[in-house]
Amino acid sequence: MNSTEKHKREPLLHIVKRDSIVWWKSWLIRILAVAVALIVCAFITVLLTGENPISVYATMIDGAFGTKRRIWSLFQNLAMLLCISLAVTPAFKMKFWNIGAEGQVLIGGLATASCMILFGELLPSVVLMPLIIVASIVAGAIWAVIPAFFRARWNTNETLFTLMMNYIAIQLVSFFSYIWSVPKGSGQIGVINSATEMGWLPSIGGHDYLLNILIVGALTIFMYVYLRYSKQGYEISVVGESENTARYIGIDVKKVIIRTMLISGAICGVAGLLLVSGTDHTITRDTAAGRGFTAIMVSWLAKFDPIYMVLTSFLIVFLQKGATEITTIFGFNSSFSDIITGIIIFFIIGSEFFINYTIKIHIPEKGGRA
Repeated sequence: MNSTEKHKREPLLHIVKRDSIVWWKSWLIRILAVAVALIVCAFITVLLTGENPISVYATMIDGAFGTKRRIWSLFQNLAMLLCISLAVTPAFKMKFWNIGAEGQVLIGGLATASCMILFGELLPSVVLMPLIIVASIVAGAIWAVIPAFFRARWNTNETLFTLMMNYIAIQLVSFFSYIWSVPKGSGQIGVINSATEMGWLPSIGGHDYLLNILIVGALTIFMYVYLRYSKQGYEISVVGESENTARYIGIDVKKVIIRTMLISGAICGVAGLLLVSGTDHTITRDTAAGRGFTAIMVSWLAKFDPIYMVLTSFLIVFLQKGATEITTIFGFNSSFSDIITGIIIFFIIGSEFFINYTIKIHIPEKGGRA
């Protein structure tokens, strides 16, 4: 076969991996993806409902920012999703696929609720609050380090292990919800210490959620510095790139895995504390509300960068709030709002292809030669 015949068979399009891309170009691609997604959603809205898509979008914005209460609720939910996203990021950057954040948050929340119920009337607040903080962090860390130990020691599949531990955590919460239920046998704990507010995180300036937001803000800065500038953050990156390379340069891979999951679980424990002690003042099997799984998408979309995670968390929470509002106002089936949210997220995820790859067109020369 001669060279001319080979050239004739070359494909018209070539997909080539980019070496790098300027940061503003990557964000421009994402913004364009959102714009295209909104156009597609507009067509679908008219096709399925006959409603003016601009009115639908305006309602979504109103659902997130329409009142002061909605704004505080938006930022509270953003903080909780961001907190759990920060927790899973070190593990994912290390390529330890921690799917168990949901359970780790629940266990941290269960530890918080246990201290509030068992010691709320026995200990002064100055002793109770440190006990709650320590118990929540330790509980989350222990729940995360169990699969880490098995992975480090026997190379077990961490995805299945952490996923199965979610179900154990859910059943533990269900069990204690029945034991501590009010009234007895109802299966619901109700508001814990509603009369005394013992074990509740304090409000700041009359804002119940402000302390939660400030704590998560501090955690975001800490995690950014930790992952980017600390020796341990460097070790996480090396282990994620290649465990063999990490061992070759003297990094104790088992130690890094266990230490990283301790940190991941501890932050999940903090999330459980903030949800139970700072937001709901009770615990149910739905306290985490699926955030442990949504956090995976938030972390991945942000390329494991804690600062960018603020933006991706905001986008997800905004879509959730807006989708709920259009379902209420227009009387749509809840599936419609899920369709709108899914399309937008699909386009954002799809934009990552154009950020990581470029398409080159092969144009043959005259006479059929390349």
